[in-house]
Formats: sequence, C-alpha cells, structure tokens
Amino acid sequence: QVQLVETGGGLVQPGGSLRLSCATSASIFSVYTMGWYRQPPGKERELVATFTGSGTTNAADSVKGRFTISRDNTKNSVYLQMNSLKPEDTAVYYCNARYYQYNYWGQGTQVTVSS
Repeated sequence: QVQLVETGGGLVQPGGSLRLSCATSASIFSVYTMGWYRQPPGKERELVATFTGSGTTNAADSVKGRFTISRDNTKNSVYLQMNSLKPEDTAVYYCNARYYQYNYWGQGTQVTVSS
C-alpha cells in the first residue's frame, strides 16, 4: 500500500507563508512524478505544482512566483513552499504520486488564509 504522509497545513494571514511536506517510500519517490493539488471549498480539485523524477517542474499560473515545489531525495520527500498567500489559496492541499496508470493521493491538509 502506497502511503503519502502530508504535514504543514494551518491558518495563516494574507501575505504569510506556509510550507507543506509530503513523505513517501523510496521506491515511489525515485520513479513517480510527485505533485501538489488543491481543492478549494465548493470547487474541483486542481493542479498546483509537479516535480518529475528527472527534475522538471510545472506550476499553475495562479501560483507562479509565489509557490515553489522542491524535492529532497535523501528524505523521499516533496515540499511546497507557499509565500504571499491569498485568501483564494484557501483549500485542502493533497500530495500526489503518479506513474502511468498508477495514481496515489495523500489524506489532504487544510490551508486557510484569513485575517
């Protein structure tokens, strides 16, 4: 069973920062594309950013320049550094591991941006 363990959500004021972490097994991390998705209240789940095993990154236009995805191969972990947070960033954030037809999700972590 693939496990993706997320940490780091919470409540933050507009303009603040948060860092999300997602840890998994070495066998998954070395092959899969790792990424972050989010689901705002009442909306569909959407891509935030991804990081392939070869080092290619991709990010949604709405977060470019504010969010940074990174990987630590020694810890089998992927991170999402979120800066300049806005109320519209409020969502449940999910870690994702994807490889061809294999697609796994973490349990989700709530991020709330509010004053």
